[in-house]
Amino acid sequence: MSFLEVRKVTKTYPSRSEDVTPLKELDLDVAQGEFVALMGPSGSGKTTLLNLIAGIDQPTSGTVRVGADEISSMSVRALAHWRTRHVGFVFQQYNLIPVLSAAENVEVPLLLLPLSRAERRAKVATALEAVGLSDRAHHQPRALSGGQQQRVAVARALVAGPDLVLADEPTGNLDETAAEAILALLSTLHRRFGQTFVMVTHDPRAAATAERIVRLDKGRIHADERRVTSAGSAS
Repeated sequence: MSFLEVRKVTKTYPSRSEDVTPLKELDLDVAQGEFVALMGPSGSGKTTLLNLIAGIDQPTSGTVRVGADEISSMSVRALAHWRTRHVGFVFQQYNLIPVLSAAENVEVPLLLLPLSRAERRAKVATALEAVGLSDRAHHQPRALSGGQQQRVAVARALVAGPDLVLADEPTGNLDETAAEAILALLSTLHRRFGQTFVMVTHDPRAAATAERIVRLDKGRIHADERRVTSAGSAS
């Protein structure tokens, strides 16, 4: 059984002139611990699919299941609770709170969980260590470079130990050097912690970080490619 299972999913947005349907009866399976990149031209449905997997939006028809939970049938309140416990997000915009330190930004998702202050601090310290920013814990975002801010965002996504990490163009706002560093970090953290990663990207270099590249076009899967390791076997 797949960890992530998308079945016959269609998403239509009503419009006065003509309805827009970015996804059309799409099927997708992702194994637990897999790192998948979603690629495709603008309007291909990749961000819509990511939002459905995140439970941010719901399909017009079809089902989305993550682990044991069929999230496509959950209420808005139940989805919010589910995301808190199971999903970490990395966005193109870092979405850090400017008046909080790096450590306080990373701690934000933990405030919604039944943890003591000491438990939260220990998890924050581990997450910042994992992204190489232990020495920047007390710096506010304005004192950090773009690459460092995205590292804080990655730490925030991982701090609660989610089953599923979703990244939407995580290198889109970074220069080439910082982007390469973030991609290397995501790959390292995926190997270290083993969560299921799904990343939307238009950048072939970013997609090459993943074990599998799923290409969308006009709301359907156009190609599904597994990367080949240097040993010659599929990763």
